[in-house]
Amino acid sequence: MTVSAFLAPRTRIPGRRARVVAATLTAAALATAPAAPAAVAADGGADAAGTKPTVVLVHGAFADASSWNGVTERLQRAGYDVMAPANPLRGLAHDSAYIASVLKSIRGPIVLAGHSYGGAVISDAAAGNPQVKSLVFVSALMPDKGERLADLSAKFAGSELNAALKPVPFPDAEGGEGADLYIRPDKFHEVFAADVPSGTTAVMAAAQRPINGAAFMEKAAGAAWRTIPSWALVATHDKAIAPDLERYEAKRAKSRTVEVDSSHVAMVSRPDAVADLVRKAAGDNTPAASTMASTGTSTLALVCLGGLAGVTVLAGASLVTAVRRRRAAGSGPDAAL
Repeated sequence: MTVSAFLAPRTRIPGRRARVVAATLTAAALATAPAAPAAVAADGGADAAGTKPTVVLVHGAFADASSWNGVTERLQRAGYDVMAPANPLRGLAHDSAYIASVLKSIRGPIVLAGHSYGGAVISDAAAGNPQVKSLVFVSALMPDKGERLADLSAKFAGSELNAALKPVPFPDAEGGEGADLYIRPDKFHEVFAADVPSGTTAVMAAAQRPINGAAFMEKAAGAAWRTIPSWALVATHDKAIAPDLERYEAKRAKSRTVEVDSSHVAMVSRPDAVADLVRKAAGDNTPAASTMASTGTSTLALVCLGGLAGVTVLAGASLVTAVRRRRAAGSGPDAAL
């Protein structure tokens, strides 16, 4: 119940005082919720004209676009337009062509990021596209032109992914049979997301999107990291892609590299670090805004509502005190409650 509703049955507030109270409450409301996003949106990364690149985030196998949610929230708060399209996971050539079509729908410069298998997809999709100004690889595969993902993955020991996979046959378009690869639910937490709460990984495992196993046997048609500046994140506790492979790829691509103490899904467990790397790839060297809690925008909303409630209570208390003083002074017909 609002302060005005609480007082209405018992008193009439003089016109001037009512206007003052209304102005106070309105100012409190305006100062609380809308102002915060505006302040954050003005934070760094813009060029002289005030424009920022669009950030496109491409997920990998066994995940979907929601795996980027924490990073997306942070980038949006910093004023970036973000897209996180669905990666079909049907084959490297097919998926790269699809992401390339998404890129063509965007006007202006692009920062393109890929996680895991999504790294191979973005490197192919960005080839020959002058809009893509930088690439970001997050615990990713980064094949060279003509290189197969299966061969690249076998270069270094340390991955436990193969032993955790479960193939599920499916009929293909030519009347033959393919095999979708899933991570077994009992291995998902350990191999894919060991630093994410087990309750969360249970949901991730249930909702995982499989990849056509044939994708790992295709040869990469392009290697955009050879011509486009790149940034790379090495997940030091990755059990899906060997950390040494991630280091090898980043060195080969001459990527600006950071190492993060995380599992394979750094964008889930360490979204601040991933968002900061994306911002650097966008040319944004301003300090990051205050760290968001894991609840993201929900936390911001609660803070705003809490602030508004506090201001409202204080204003209401002041109003009641003022009315009681008038009653005690016995001044005029509006003194009594």
